[in-house]
Parts: sequence; structure tokens; C-alpha cells
Amino acid sequence: MSAQSAERAGHAGAATPTRLSLLASAAAGLPGDQAVLLALQQATAGLGGLGGVAHRRDPGSGTLRLMAASGLAPAATEVWAGLPEDSDCAPARAVRGVAEVWLTGDVTGIGASGTASVPLPGPDGPVGALSVFTVVPAAPIPDQWSLLRSVAAWVADHLDAPASDGAYVPHEPFLRTLRGLRVGFVTVDDDWRITFANEEAERLLATGPVRPGTVLWDIPATRVRGLEAQCRRAAAEGRPVGFDVRWPADQRVYHVRLDPVPGSGRAVSFLDVTDRRLRQGAGSAEERAKAARTARMGVLTVALAEAVTSQDVVRAVAEHVLPAFGADGLVVEALEAGRVRVVDSVGYPQEFLSRIDGVPLAANTAVTEALRTRTPAFVESPAAFIELYPKLKNLTAMSPMQAWAFLPLIASGHAVGCCVVSFARPRSFDEEERTLLTALSGLVAQALERARLYDVEHTRAQGLQRDLLPRTLPSLPAASAAARYLPAGRGGDEVGGDWYDVIPLSADRVAIVIGDVMGHGITEAATMGRLRTAVRTLADLELEPAELLGHLNEVVGDLGYDHYATCAYAVYDPVARTCSFCLAGHPPPLVVHPDGTVHSPELTVNAPLGAAEPPFDVHEVHLPDESLLVFCTDGLVESATRDTEEGLVQLRRTLAEEVSRTPYFDVDPPDDGGDLDRLCDHIVSALVPDREGTTDDAALLITRIRGTPAADVVSYDLPHDPRAAGQARAHVRDRLGVWELDELAMTTELLVSELVGNVVRHAQGPICLRLLRSRSLICEVYDHSLTTPRIRRAGYTDEGGRGLHLVAALSRRWGTRFFGDGKCIWTEQDLPPGS
Repeated sequence: MSAQSAERAGHAGAATPTRLSLLASAAAGLPGDQAVLLALQQATAGLGGLGGVAHRRDPGSGTLRLMAASGLAPAATEVWAGLPEDSDCAPARAVRGVAEVWLTGDVTGIGASGTASVPLPGPDGPVGALSVFTVVPAAPIPDQWSLLRSVAAWVADHLDAPASDGAYVPHEPFLRTLRGLRVGFVTVDDDWRITFANEEAERLLATGPVRPGTVLWDIPATRVRGLEAQCRRAAAEGRPVGFDVRWPADQRVYHVRLDPVPGSGRAVSFLDVTDRRLRQGAGSAEERAKAARTARMGVLTVALAEAVTSQDVVRAVAEHVLPAFGADGLVVEALEAGRVRVVDSVGYPQEFLSRIDGVPLAANTAVTEALRTRTPAFVESPAAFIELYPKLKNLTAMSPMQAWAFLPLIASGHAVGCCVVSFARPRSFDEEERTLLTALSGLVAQALERARLYDVEHTRAQGLQRDLLPRTLPSLPAASAAARYLPAGRGGDEVGGDWYDVIPLSADRVAIVIGDVMGHGITEAATMGRLRTAVRTLADLELEPAELLGHLNEVVGDLGYDHYATCAYAVYDPVARTCSFCLAGHPPPLVVHPDGTVHSPELTVNAPLGAAEPPFDVHEVHLPDESLLVFCTDGLVESATRDTEEGLVQLRRTLAEEVSRTPYFDVDPPDDGGDLDRLCDHIVSALVPDREGTTDDAALLITRIRGTPAADVVSYDLPHDPRAAGQARAHVRDRLGVWELDELAMTTELLVSELVGNVVRHAQGPICLRLLRSRSLICEVYDHSLTTPRIRRAGYTDEGGRGLHLVAALSRRWGTRFFGDGKCIWTEQDLPPGS
């Protein structure tokens, strides 16, 4: 016998009595089908398998009917649902031959190396088969076959126990009988709306008479840890489930049963088992400790099922495993690209963690050996550790622990990491502890693998969201802004369709946009990215708000009939001190005036993009200097407990209260948006206090606007004749002298001379010249023609056609914007240093 076989034999032989004892204790009071599933899980753990199935023989049809399955995906489970007794699979062979059967190969899709099957013994021959899908590519050794046969005999003895697959049928006479029972009983439809509740259920739920149609999970008393999660999971899988919970109201233990009712919903019962559980735990101190430990493992199973991130997995193990075994430390490590990386820990100094983080899998350490051999290791003292790994003596001295359980984490047939449970003092590990810790490692492995996948997708999603939203918002002469984006609650992709932007336009004008693609996830985020890019492109064309939303509506319409988005688009003109708003299904903005009053402009809200019929309504509002424009998406103001209107009222009240406490206006010196960041944080905290409980993305955008000082803008009317260019040059020289920008006089004269000359030659009057001094010098020439100036290639012998080439060469940027009855050609030049 090889060393590995000897180890398997010793482990299986010693574990058989313990497993059967634990099985008998844990299955006490369970329905027959749940007892069979529990036995199947014990057999799987005993053989170190990946999963298993249990079948019962139907003599009438010659079929093996699936009673329980563990470790299989739903699609794989269907393959094993009904097996012909004359088929060539391992369970059928075991029943026909009344003997143990070993077949190699993966017939499960989960990476198994083989199938070990034994018959379920009956008085007149086999009544079924018990099968385990193994990892080791060799037949089980005798002690493992002995364990499998013992569990099969136990299952055969429990086949006639009451099962839980009988459905409650809520007919009226039956319900009258149930009403007076001392067992809480509730029936719900597929949407978890209550259709019946007896008197005991009403007492337990503390509601008085239950109104039909009430959602079960809306009742505060049902917010017991794990209750909703387990019920929803069982309902999704279409199977009965039973588990214990401690009810917060009276601290008594209730056994909760959920049974699917085909075509009618589900039945949920609540049985007070406090006294029964006390009697079951009234044995020796050791038995009570085992019962407590087993109970903790049950709670751990729920906690691991609810864990989303890797850190959640570590917290669940630390909370439920360390106390159960009196442990003091924990390290969970993941295998990444041939190295072992620390995911999280409890009870270790950072210096020690830095030493063990990133160790190559080829290194000779307890963790790497456990991963390579896929075998748990239990080291009971520092001396024993140093004897095994003498080169790690210095590392052992750095560790505050003196005994360790190294548990390889194996999921879907491959190693994903290692869980190290450690103790501050030397200790031994009995067989029952080793069995439980080994079984525990399988639960942790599955949870960690799922969480690591979530972590990767979560990181990608966050990166995608960062790339789609502005990294920073610009601080412009006429506006400064701050924003917050809140993804939907925990467990989601953390990406969605909310977006915002602040876009600089010509003449210091500013476009402010916020939108929300309906839905949540990667698809909506991609749609959002397309719309944000489209808005920026259309804004660069200097389109009016209504025309821009018209084009954006076509973009959304081209995406398909099921794509919709809301959008608010505003353009602020700092010279006129007006803001033009256009809303497509989006909540209107709030305006905070410099005196602290909060105003909600009366604006028409058109239909969302994708459903709207242009033209869009445009509203122009005059705004005082230093006003705040507050835009948000509905996720900020709408929740399960309030509608949009109530949320907007709360937002308005929160703004007024915060502005009255903190000076957000006339900040001296200017805070460059820092005060707006604080205001954003305060609003988010007030309106979305439970971020993990949100079901929709939320965005908030606050912009402080500033008008252009009168001394920094001047306009001149010019005649529509050849004299206009000379007058324009004279006005430029005079004004730049007043503004002490004489260095720009020559280039500016050339620019306005060319622009005005083009108007006289190719467009219609009247002509207007406007100069603005800001962070740059802006020159604008207005005319009453809708023709678009274009740069063209001039020939060597052409006398004209080079004017716009000159404009482009002398300007930092230039462009054209149109109005209903004309256009404006504008240029921008950098100011001299120190201006």
C-alpha cells in the first residue's frame, strides 16, 4: 500500500464512526429527503469527493429516481434525474450487480476523475444506489468503500421517513384547519405576496391581521439574518428547504420550512423548536460543544452563501469559525499566477503578512505543500513546524501563533487557495475537529472562488465606470462644479447608465448635462458611453439645446425599441446671465440663490429619449451671479420608501438647511470647488444613508455659475461696407489698450480685419464686433447670414481664399455658432503671461 493510500485508509477508517455519529445527530427530526442529502454530503466529504447523487429504485418502471444531488450544476443534475436500470452508468451497475462499482472518467462536468457507487441494501435486494464523484484517479481503498457502504445502509434505513416533497395545497377547508394550529403557517404567491396567514403566524410576525397582498419581506419581523436569502435561494432552485433561526422578538429558536406549491406559490411554516433543541443539547459538555460548533457551521454556510467579496468570505470565516474552535488567527490566501497571495487575515502583524505574501507555489512551505498535495495539514506546535520546515524557523519566530490547520481550498477540481486557522498556544486536533475543518474548507473554497470572480468583475466594472465618466470636472471662468456617482447596492456590477458632464463652449458659455439610461449593468453603461460621446460631439457643433436633444433622441431610437434614457441639457451664458434648459424625462434642477433660497423653476418635462417626439421645449431662466444649479438622477431622490416628488422635497429641504449653516457663497479666497464637494457629500449622506441597500444608480451634479463682469465685455456695431474692417481695427486697438493687452493688438487686428472683411464680401449685415476678456481674449463677429465659412485650398495664382488659414494660424481655436437669423464667427487667443 502506498503512503498516500495508507493515509486515505487511516483517515477514512477513523472518520467512519465519527461521521455516522454526526449524521445521526444532525439528521434528527429532519424529513427523509433532507436526511438523505445530509448523508450524501457526509459520504462525499469522507471520500474527498466533488459531489454525489443518491437514487431510489422504482420497480414498476425499472428506473433509478434521483433523490438527492450535491455539488452538481442544475444542467448536470438533470442528466442524473432518471436512469434506466439497464444502463451502463455506475449507479445502475451497482444495483444490478449488488456490489460496489468504480468507473473512471468525468461524467459530471465538474472535473471528477471517477464515480464510486454502492447499492442501498433492502430486505429483497437493492432499493437504490449511493454514488460519489471522486478527485483521486484511483478506486477508493477498502476503508473508503466501508464508509460508503455504512452511509448507504444508513440511507436505506431512512428511506421511509416522512419526506418534504409533499406540497401544501391551500384549499379553504384545509386553511380553516390550519388557522388554529400552534405552528405559524403562511402561503405566498410567486412574488412573495401573502395569500394566507394563520393566527400563530400573525403573532410571530407581530402584525395583527395580515392584509392579503402584503409582501412577506416588507414585514419588519422577517428581517432575520439569512431568512430571506435562504428562502429565495430555495425558491429559485425549486426545492424544499428547512433551517433554524433565532427570532429577535422572543429569542426563541424556530424551524422554518419552505415548500414549493406547484402553480400556487410557496408555503412557509414556523415551528418553535427551542425546547427540542435544548433537550438535544442537554448531554455532556462535549456533546453541547459539538452541537454549538455544528450550529455555527450551519450559520457559516448561510454567511458564505451571502458573501459577495473576498473580504466578505474572510469576515464570515473569522466570525463563525474562530470562536467555534477557540482559534486566534486566520489567513486566507489565493493562488494567482503561480504565487500565493494574502487575501485578508485576522490576528497577524503586517510585517509577517508581507513576508508570506507572494510566495511561489514551488516554494517549500506548509501552505504550498497543502496546495500541491491537496491534503490538509495539522501542525500542533512550533517545534513540530520547525521539524517539518527547518528553513522557516525565523518566519515561525515572527508569527504570534503556535498551532495551525492548513486547509487547501479546492473548488471545481482545482486549487484556488489556502485557509490557515491558527492558535496562540500549542494544541492537538482530534478526529472530529479535523473532519469538520476539512469539510469547512470545501465551503470556503466555493465561496472564495465565487468571490474572486466577483472581485475581478467588480474591478473591471469600476475601471469601466471611471473611463466612461469624467475623471475631473473643469473649473471654467463661468462655472465650477462637483459631482458624485453612486452605483446600485452591493452585489451589483457597480456600473450603470447614469452620467454627467460639464462642457466648455465658445464665449465662456457652459453646457451642463446629466442623464440616466434606464436599467443597470454593463449594457446600460456602454449605452451611456455612446450617449455621452454623442453629447460632447453635438455640443462642439454649438447646437441649441432643443436641436441637440433632437439628435440625441435619434441616437437612442437607433439603439432599438427597448432603449430609453432621460437627459437634462442646459447652456449657461455668462454675458447675458441666462440659462437655457431642455428636459427629456429628467427631474428638473433646483436653483440655490446667493441669499440661500432654494428655487425650483417651472419647466416642461418632455418624454424620455427614445420615446419623445421632437421638438423639445426650451426654457430660458435669468440667474444671479454665484447661483448653484443642482441636477440629479432619480436614483438619488427615489427609493423603496419614497417616490420622486417626496425625494425632491427632501433634496430641497436638505439644500436649504445646509446652505443656511455653511457659507457656500462669496467664498474668499475662492475654494475652487472644495465647498461644493462638501455640499455633495452632505446631500448624498442625507438622501442615500444606506448605499448598500440601493437598487438604482444615482448621480448628483452641482455647478456654481458666475457672470462675466461688465468691464470685460464690449460690443461695436459696424457698417456693412468696406469701412467696417478699418473701424474694427480701431476699436480693437482702443479696447486692448484699456485692458493693457497691447501685445495682442497686431494679431487681433489681423483677425478681426479678416473676419469682418469676409462678412462684407460674402454675408449680410448688419455686422457686430464683440470682445471678451477672460482667461483668453475672445473676438466675435456677428452677421445675418447662415452660410458656413470653410477653409479651402487656394492655388498659387489665387488672390484670395487664404483668410481662414490665417485665422486658424493666429488663434488657439476658432469656430462658428448659428442662431435663428444669423451666425457668429469667434476666435480665442491666449493672454500674455502675467495678464
